[in-house]
Amino acid sequence: PKLHLMLQQVVGIDCVDDESKPEGRCPSTESAPPPPAEWTQGNPHYAYYCYYLYANLHALNQLRARRGFSLLAFRPHAGEAGGLEHLHAAFLTARGINHGINLRRSPSLQYLYYLAQVGLALSPLSNNALFLTLAKSPFYEFFAAGLNVSLSTDDPLMFHHTKEPLMEEYCVAEQMWRLSSVDLAEIARNSVLQSSFESDVKAAWLGADYAQPGEGGNAIARTNVPNLRIEFRHLLLTEEMEVLRGAMPHDAPTAGMTE
Repeated sequence: PKLHLMLQQVVGIDCVDDESKPEGRCPSTESAPPPPAEWTQGNPHYAYYCYYLYANLHALNQLRARRGFSLLAFRPHAGEAGGLEHLHAAFLTARGINHGINLRRSPSLQYLYYLAQVGLALSPLSNNALFLTLAKSPFYEFFAAGLNVSLSTDDPLMFHHTKEPLMEEYCVAEQMWRLSSVDLAEIARNSVLQSSFESDVKAAWLGADYAQPGEGGNAIARTNVPNLRIEFRHLLLTEEMEVLRGAMPHDAPTAGMTE
């Protein structure tokens, strides 16, 4: 009963590790690794963890959905350090990721994350302390390009100095990249959309039609984001998808690209 009560309060499962540690080659179909119960080879590859976490959460969510329980999203640490294979695996399995700063090393992979609008919760202050200085952080580059980015904290007891660590992230980002009030409001709106709060909670914060694309889903009085900004983001993404559809054979499936 205590575990069930706890799971009712949990909305996501992370996968945290030191991504900078060297690891072997990513598992392939030619040399398929054994299932978890038979694993005896040391620490598995990041992609191995991603697949089995995703697969088991999917099965668990089917059971929980049938019983009317809350569902669990897979939201791993990915792309903070290490190889690009981590971001490949997370793209295929995760609902959203924490960090993702290594997308700056691969424009093509960054493009895929943009098209799918995979949520990126970046923590520039944490990155500044561990892997990447603020001056080199790709946060603003991602935001300007239209990726689905938000600001988040990471180990606030280690990297922040006040009782409001998330506010620190916003304040530093505002000063570092000269963000406007519209920029800050859009980032905050993204964070709510990325979250796993219930629909009625999101509606209270963003408006009843928040799930609609474009300006139809924006309630200015709640989000403080102008319709023009929302419509601009939606128009660019729509045009990009149309370009891709036009470049594909007419008989090629496109359903997966619109999800």
